[in-house]
Amino acid sequence: MHIVRKALVALSVAALIVGAWLAPLDLPAMQQVDAGLKRALVSFATARALNAVISVAQGTQASVQPLGVGVTLSPGQILDPVNDLVEKFSDLMLVASVVFGIQKVLISIGGYWPISLALTIAALAWAWCYVRQAHPPALLSRLLVILLMLRFAVPVVTIGSDLLWQKYLAADYAVSQKSITAVSGQVDVLSPSIPAITQDQSLLDKMTGWLSKNANVKVHFQNLKAAAEQAIEHIIKLIVIFALQTVVIPLLLLWALYGAARRAFERPGQVPG
Repeated sequence: MHIVRKALVALSVAALIVGAWLAPLDLPAMQQVDAGLKRALVSFATARALNAVISVAQGTQASVQPLGVGVTLSPGQILDPVNDLVEKFSDLMLVASVVFGIQKVLISIGGYWPISLALTIAALAWAWCYVRQAHPPALLSRLLVILLMLRFAVPVVTIGSDLLWQKYLAADYAVSQKSITAVSGQVDVLSPSIPAITQDQSLLDKMTGWLSKNANVKVHFQNLKAAAEQAIEHIIKLIVIFALQTVVIPLLLLWALYGAARRAFERPGQVPG
C-alpha cells in the first residue's frame, strides 16, 4: 500500500505539472468570466435605463379638475423607493463587472510561465522528498500550496462557480432580467401626464369627463404601484444572484480548495492510499 501511495502521489504531481503548462482550465475559465461580465454589463445597462425612465416618470404629474378645483397627483412617492434601490443595484452591477474583470486578470497572471516554472520546481522537489521517505520540509510544502493556489485557484473557482450558476441560478436570472426590462416599459407607459378638463365644457360634460379621467388616474397609479413592487422583487433577486456568483460561492470554493491543497501537501501522511 505504501508503494501504491507513492505511485499515486507521483502521478498527481505529474498531472499538476502538465496542467500548469498545458493550461486546460484557463480558456474555459476565461469564457465563463466573459459570459459573467456580459451578464453584469447587461444588468447594469438595464438598471441605468430603468433609473432614467423612473426619473422622467417622477417628474410627470397627473392633473384633474373636478368642477374647476385642481388636484395634482405625482408618481414620485410611489417610485422613490424603487429608484433608490435601482441606483444601489446599478452600483452593485458595476462592482460585479469589476470583480469579473479582476478574475480575468488573475487568470492571465496565474498562466504566466514563471509561476508554472516555480510550481514545477517546487512540485518535483516535494515529490522527491516524499518518495525518499523523507518528510517534505514545511516551508517547501507551504510554498507548493501557495503556488498551486496562484496557478489553479481562480480557474477552478471560476468554473465551479459557473457550474453552480448554471444549475441553480441561471433560470432565476433570466426571469428577473426579463422582468426588469419589461418594468422599464411599463413605467414609461403608465406615467403619462393627463390633461385637465377644459373650461368651455358644460357641467354635465365636466362631471362625466372628470369621473372618467379620475378613474383612469386611479388605474394608472394602481398599475404603476404594481409595476414598482414587481421591480423591487426582481431587483432583490438579481442582487442575491450576483452576490452569490461573485462573492459567496467563489469564497466557499476557494476555502475548500485551499483546505484540500493543505491536506494533500502540508500533511502528506494523510493522503489516501
